[in-house]
Amino acid sequence: MIYLDNSATTKTDKRVLDAINAFNENYYANPSAIHRFGYLVEEEVKKATAYVAKVLGVNDNELIWTSGGTESNNLAIYGYANAYKKRGNGIITTKFEHPSVLRVCERLSEDDFNVSYLSVDSSGHIDLDELKDKIDDNTILVSIMHTNNEIGAIQKISDIGALIKEKNKDTAFHVDFVQGFGKVQINCKKQNIDFLSISSHKIHGPKGVGILYKNKSFRIVPSLLGGGQQNGLRSGTLNTFGIIGTATATSISYDNIDEECGKLLRIRDYLINRLEELANKYNNIYINTKMDDNFAPHIVSVSFKGIRSEVLVHSLEEKDIYVSAGSACSSHSKKESDTLKAIGLGSDIIDSTIRISIGRFNELNDIDILLSELDKLIPVLRIKR
Repeated sequence: MIYLDNSATTKTDKRVLDAINAFNENYYANPSAIHRFGYLVEEEVKKATAYVAKVLGVNDNELIWTSGGTESNNLAIYGYANAYKKRGNGIITTKFEHPSVLRVCERLSEDDFNVSYLSVDSSGHIDLDELKDKIDDNTILVSIMHTNNEIGAIQKISDIGALIKEKNKDTAFHVDFVQGFGKVQINCKKQNIDFLSISSHKIHGPKGVGILYKNKSFRIVPSLLGGGQQNGLRSGTLNTFGIIGTATATSISYDNIDEECGKLLRIRDYLINRLEELANKYNNIYINTKMDDNFAPHIVSVSFKGIRSEVLVHSLEEKDIYVSAGSACSSHSKKESDTLKAIGLGSDIIDSTIRISIGRFNELNDIDILLSELDKLIPVLRIKR
């Protein structure tokens, strides 16, 4: 099997599984229990939380453990908007966000919040001047994704954070960092980030675990009420083995980030070069990801006009090669990709776009096999259409 859908989820690293299993064998008490065994588990959770906090450049009491990126995005945007609605109702985001941000913003607009959307250029990057013009005294929140999950475009987060605080120091800045986590170094304090969402299963960690960084200077309205865990901001028994697995996965990724990202970049650039060769051989093949530092090292979007993306995905699946037709979170929806529409692609191109995403366990040979199969499939599938 050749698995090239790592932006949807990654294979859990064996070292992470070993850490989880060892923890479960020895630390299975509820960390909220008042007895000594519960205290020991709580201490291990605190150590894991402190490690991730250090990686993000924040205080450990500013991290909230969630069920994943979607919950983190929802908690940040809903929670903050409802906590500060008396201060203002202006929210700024882009037309380029993950559905867990866009759908929340759509719901807030129904609740009398004034949501405005930044456009992006054909490469998927915002115009800082447009952002500057949109921020005013009524703007309470700006939410902008770090790394786009479909084409891999990376926004200039440091410049954006500085601009927001310069224009309105009371405006909070939320960053969806789910696809950037483990691929890019970040420091929330230095980059003026007030809320940051991440997810464990994108970095070879366990599924069902996420983190929301919340600047301690800001309030949020919690969406889960109960026993008051995590300072009352997200009640419920902590997912202890998920937390340990996430800290382990974070350590593996960030302790070797230069080496690992260097490998991903080599594979990405090799893939784009091979796709360009294919585009020279066949007409109407469009590569939506560029080979520069403004794009993630692990995501490549490509459109094969005249071939429906789901047909190509299933044709490759028959060869035991796995890619995606877009975001896994919305892949079963008939709705066109917000991302691809935002960069100006027409319906015929959007309908023919696949995402190839590379991970830790891929090698250059995987790309050779993929391209060999694409070379065989393109003329056959275009004739069938």
